[in-house]
Amino acid sequence: MAKRDYYEVLDVQKNATADEIKKAYRKKAIQYHPDKNPGNKEAEEKFKEAAEAYGVLSDPDKRARYDQYGFDGLNGAGGFGGGGFGGQGMSMDDIFSMFGDIFGGGGFGGFSGFGGSRSSRSGERKFKGADVRIKVSLTLEEINTGVTKKFKVKKQVPCSHCNGSGSENGAATETCPECHGTGTVTRTQNSFFGVMQTQSVCPKCGGEGHIIKNKCKFCSGEGTVYGEEIVEVSIPAGVADGMQLSVSGKGNAGRHNGYPGNLLILIEEQQHKELVRDENDLIYNLLLTVPQATLGGAVEIPTLDGAVKVKIEPGTQPGKVLRLRDKGLPILNSSRRGDLLVNISVYIPESLSRDEKAAIEKLADSDHFKPSLTIKEKIFKKFRNYFD
Repeated sequence: MAKRDYYEVLDVQKNATADEIKKAYRKKAIQYHPDKNPGNKEAEEKFKEAAEAYGVLSDPDKRARYDQYGFDGLNGAGGFGGGGFGGQGMSMDDIFSMFGDIFGGGGFGGFSGFGGSRSSRSGERKFKGADVRIKVSLTLEEINTGVTKKFKVKKQVPCSHCNGSGSENGAATETCPECHGTGTVTRTQNSFFGVMQTQSVCPKCGGEGHIIKNKCKFCSGEGTVYGEEIVEVSIPAGVADGMQLSVSGKGNAGRHNGYPGNLLILIEEQQHKELVRDENDLIYNLLLTVPQATLGGAVEIPTLDGAVKVKIEPGTQPGKVLRLRDKGLPILNSSRRGDLLVNISVYIPESLSRDEKAAIEKLADSDHFKPSLTIKEKIFKKFRNYFD
């Protein structure tokens, strides 16, 4: 079945604010929540569809790429972008883990308001580990082709002694005496408006509903320890400086075998010694000698795929721009590429020998070395357009 437009799924306008998108998702999620629609496959798919839409529209980078390129902008290599969200890519546990916190404490059905944790219908609550951020510096050549990088990521990893449970030697847990296994506590108080009830995460068990009897001595009962992991990441071609990529499940481990956070990779772009990037186009400044500009000829132009020969027409003027199609950078998640723009400058010698000066003075009297009225008009037009 073809995907529906994400704005249509959440029933919001394309200029909707982040708060409006969040409220719209909450409304849809409550409407199609599995606990409210037991056994209803259609409601379950709509629930996942809403989560997929929210996963993209709530992220400024993914939303911008979706607005510009549609679904094509989200189907990147290595699991980047929004393509990994929702319907086919996310389980119900993933959805509850990632978005359950927007429902607030004591929310609807299986949702929990404890930051980063969620409640399943069996009463079990799991914590979500924090995200980890790293930087990667890429050359234009690497951005041109895409590249696979290996990182040694220092982060919280599951404790090997207790296998992430936090319990020493697999010791059993006991039901929390404060919340009696619900993970939440309810307080009742009288107010001007009558009797009011508030529900919050149990402070004794942290919302898990149970307490570890014998804590692991290596992790102090947390289930995680500080360590490192080698992570291999495929970075797609066409990324740009300042772009952030997300690798699901490669962040900090969650407490007590909870859900891992994500690995966020910030792209830093190295300057090229000859080429300048302008979005997906590349710019090269070609400096010609006076004879080259006057007589024309063939010159070599550097590109990211190797040098190419370009013909210079006789009488080429400074400021002329040659466009080499498809010699720029690839457009992210697209088969299209930018162009290479060759900006032509002409080098005027700063000092001359006596013979060279005499030759130039002789040429100065030639009509061919005096700009015609047409040339003057073209130069003035370019000058005027530059300031318009």
